[in-house]
Amino acid sequence: MFPILLERIDMIRIGIPGNQQACKVMLLGSGELGREVAIELMRFGCEVIACDRYKGAPAMQVAHRAHVFNMLDAKALRAIIETERPDFIVPEIEALATDELIRLEDEGFTVIPNARAAMLTMDREGIRRLAAETLKLPTAEYRFADTWEEFQSCAEALGFPVVIKPIMSSSGKGQSVARSREDLRKSWEYSQTGGRTGASRVILEEFIPFDSEITLLTVRSASGTTFCDPIGHRQEDGDYVESWQPHPMSEMQLSEAKRIARAVTDNLGGFGLFGVELFLLRDGRVLFSEVSPRPHDTGMVTMITQPVSEFALHARAILGFPVTEIRRHVIGASAAFKAPEALDNPVFTGVERVFEDPNCDVRIFSKPMATRGRRMAVVLGIGDSIEQARGRATAGRDRLFLEPESK
Repeated sequence: MFPILLERIDMIRIGIPGNQQACKVMLLGSGELGREVAIELMRFGCEVIACDRYKGAPAMQVAHRAHVFNMLDAKALRAIIETERPDFIVPEIEALATDELIRLEDEGFTVIPNARAAMLTMDREGIRRLAAETLKLPTAEYRFADTWEEFQSCAEALGFPVVIKPIMSSSGKGQSVARSREDLRKSWEYSQTGGRTGASRVILEEFIPFDSEITLLTVRSASGTTFCDPIGHRQEDGDYVESWQPHPMSEMQLSEAKRIARAVTDNLGGFGLFGVELFLLRDGRVLFSEVSPRPHDTGMVTMITQPVSEFALHARAILGFPVTEIRRHVIGASAAFKAPEALDNPVFTGVERVFEDPNCDVRIFSKPMATRGRRMAVVLGIGDSIEQARGRATAGRDRLFLEPESK
């Protein structure tokens, strides 16, 4: 058992939403992950305000109130926060005016896990330099480039193949692998259109022939640091396609993964759940890749594998509750359903067919617009083995279809 660390308050008080003593939580970003966080917070009686850059985002559909604005606009961000006066500000995306969050935190607002963590993890440069240069954690070799000329030079220095990513992007946007000099121009142009803020600095990484990659969900709460069982995942073009829990690892690898995750999250500080991504190499080494100070897309599998999902863990940690033990009760997998084409007001069919297998479940994100490749739902499956769980989840996903709205 962990000792209770009274870092926040001696007694947590949660009033009724809409009343003076309501516990107000503002989500900055209202996608499918934010929606699950909103639901968990509301189960604890919180008043939830959902914010995003477009109307009808998934978390907005369940929140008490919603605001639509560009969260990179510092003035707009401050105006909404000063109007709502939330007890907790919870960033759910990277594209935020983090300098303004730092100023707001200095004025007494509480940012989860803190404004510095939001700033460092919003771009790959800040967190990579922290991990590799400050904390001396093992990572892939890397370079940064601002121009086409620097980009070519860095690629030559690292050798081919080389991995290219915008310093700020999500879901694999702008990410590619250049396998030769001939691929560089295409990779550069893609990196300049796929980032969250358009053309920007990129990171180039040596290509690691890893055995697998995992997410180690790490929770910092009033009772210390705890870990979920490791989650394995498969990506295509840098975007998550499926995940499973647990992922097989040696005791030595798991111990090293926890050491790395603890070092990074202890430095970032604050309360909340962190998604720490790591590479497992064929020679047994573990390398740090990235960290996000919020629930992770690969962690959606915990909605079926754990009695307390990553979203519920995040909510508990945010509110100052202790998280002394995290249990997993089954082997499970998740398979992302992506839109095959662009559609407004899309309609799902085939949902009933998912439930032909009693070992499957589904979550539809209710995004008002689909673009080709956009994640629109996830199917969850359990089994007696990782392979069986993965097979059930992907089979369920393949029973889903997306159609245009009937006129």
